[in-house]
Amino acid sequence: MTERKIRVLIAKPGLDGHDRGAKVICRSLRDAGFEVIYTGLRRTPEEIVHSAIQEDVDLIGLSILSGAHNVLFPKIMNLLKEKGADDITVIAGGIIPDKDIRFLKKTGIAEVFLPGSSTQDIVDWIHKNLKRNAFSKAKQNA
Repeated sequence: MTERKIRVLIAKPGLDGHDRGAKVICRSLRDAGFEVIYTGLRRTPEEIVHSAIQEDVDLIGLSILSGAHNVLFPKIMNLLKEKGADDITVIAGGIIPDKDIRFLKKTGIAEVFLPGSSTQDIVDWIHKNLKRNAFSKAKQNA
């Protein structure tokens, strides 16, 4: 069997106009061997979910600095469920107060990475928490 690369969508929901950190994450994940799609700035929850489904991603990484995480992230999680795509793992990062992390995890966010988290911590978390067997392609018919 041939193993395919883990496909990751990095998204900036809402009106946040700063994406330097998201671009650093994209490059780090690419360097670690993941296939990375970056949606760009100011995406709606609908656009993010649509892109994730279209791109057949294994993981969505949400980056936010605007403070709208308690509104936008649950909406994304609900849309994934509505579309039958709630098997996509979702992680988040950015300026998120400690007091909000518990709520976000209850909505289905698998992990939250705060400022100061190393890119290696994120790479390691993904490797540890995504089942590699789920990413194996079936053998081609001869």
